[in-house]
Amino acid sequence: MAFTDHHAVFVGSTDDGHTFVLVNQPIRSAHRILTASGFTPREHQGRTLYLLPPDTSREDAHNRTGEALHQLLAHTMDFVDLSWTTRYHATGPAPKAVVRFDLSDGRVTATAHTQAAQEVLEQHGFTPTSAGHILPSHLGERENVGAVARAETHLWSLGLASETRLGLPTPEAIAAVPGRTRPTRPAPPPAPTHQRHTR
Repeated sequence: MAFTDHHAVFVGSTDDGHTFVLVNQPIRSAHRILTASGFTPREHQGRTLYLLPPDTSREDAHNRTGEALHQLLAHTMDFVDLSWTTRYHATGPAPKAVVRFDLSDGRVTATAHTQAAQEVLEQHGFTPTSAGHILPSHLGERENVGAVARAETHLWSLGLASETRLGLPTPEAIAAVPGRTRPTRPAPPPAPTHQRHTR
């Protein structure tokens, strides 16, 4: 499996700037909600990827993703958002990231550039090493993703920005659905509804 496969809804960013959503469990309204929020579905290796184009502004990506997640919460609480392309401050540009999480090689590492950021990482189970911070090797992928999500949320609450790299250069690099080789086409959606929400 991959880091992207352990939650009903996974939100992330590719290195080339696409915000993407994977729906890993059947959610009847997911297709309607995501397309109404401006995501474009694309079939790829047995998955339906929901994508925003890489030229989407951070404010627009923030609002569209927040709107979709707000509506999906009515159907599942099992979601995680590790996207860096949706981080936005209403008062101005997002601050420069002081922590970079890297999930690209099957392990989770983090590089922190301030003492405060290092302390947050250690509170969430990261161990300092000469090359940065790492999570214990015995943790599973879902536990790793949860630790990153909690640390990122904690950092953001302190006004400290972070960036999470998943090692996906483009949407085509997202792995196939485990155990499925043929794409499944979603049912035609009913008329879309719109609801604004800002995370």
